[in-house]
Amino acid sequence: MMKTRARMSGVAILLAVLTAGPMPNILAATPPANSSSEVAVKIDNFSFSPATITVPAGTTVRWTNRDDIPHTVVSDDKVFKSKALDTDEAFTYTFTKPGTYGYFCSIHPKMIAKVVVQ
Repeated sequence: MMKTRARMSGVAILLAVLTAGPMPNILAATPPANSSSEVAVKIDNFSFSPATITVPAGTTVRWTNRDDIPHTVVSDDKVFKSKALDTDEAFTYTFTKPGTYGYFCSIHPKMIAKVVVQ
């Protein structure tokens, strides 16, 4: 009788867990402070999208050219500068210091955007 009761309790607990709704994803825990993340910016139709992003320090931004013509990614203060990116080529830069970083395409200077690092 004791084994049956213990087995029934285990089944009841399992059923309660399974019917309680979505479980939190414990594998998606907050990453350690020293790990960095990556944010994507698309270059398409003569624009950077999104035009403004806000990221924590330590974030890597990846710009990918989806246009049919070359573009560059150049910061206003020349801290970072890509080569001319052909279609589907990418450029990355890791932002380590807080601040606002304006950037543009040196081939098409009216293409402007910014990264805000907190």
